[in-house]
Amino acid sequence: MTATYTFDVFSTLDGFGSYNSDGDWGGYWSKEGPEFLDRRLAQYSEQQRLVLGANTFRDFVHFLGAGSAGSDLDPINARMKSMPTTVVSSTLRGPLDWPDATLVSGDAVDIVARLKEESTVPLRSHGSLTLNRALLAAGLVDRVQLTIFPVISGRTGTEPVLHGATDFDLELLESHTLDGRIQELVYRPVLHG
Repeated sequence: MTATYTFDVFSTLDGFGSYNSDGDWGGYWSKEGPEFLDRRLAQYSEQQRLVLGANTFRDFVHFLGAGSAGSDLDPINARMKSMPTTVVSSTLRGPLDWPDATLVSGDAVDIVARLKEESTVPLRSHGSLTLNRALLAAGLVDRVQLTIFPVISGRTGTEPVLHGATDFDLELLESHTLDGRIQELVYRPVLHG
């Protein structure tokens, strides 16, 4: 049986995954609340392997600190940092200064296909937009977990989440409204056509 792979991504209503340095947004666009935070911690507390691309990994190191540093992290980020992690990159060089991280170089599609076959726990990737667009196109993403924050970042938004992605039909598996304003939607992607 193959492991389930979830592409977990945050977005603004207008489809951006991040914002430029001129924006005054912070954290989860400063819209997180207790329901959202509790749900995230529960999702990341489950046994699973994190799969990250090089850019997202670099962001994690920048924001969460390298090595075992980070005792002041909130529970969600502390958990993400302690999870077994596979970093897929042709540009990074090891060893990685990150707890329980494995650096794998090569074709991301081949690497994740092999991980899905070999892993005894589900796989989850947060962000890693380029990596996950390639995995979507290859049919390796079982679930897209899209969390939409109640903001529009048309002026400051960067990194459109699905820019250039292949066309998919989406089957809605779950939907949740958290803190009365954040939408979490979980879809099964099916290649269109």
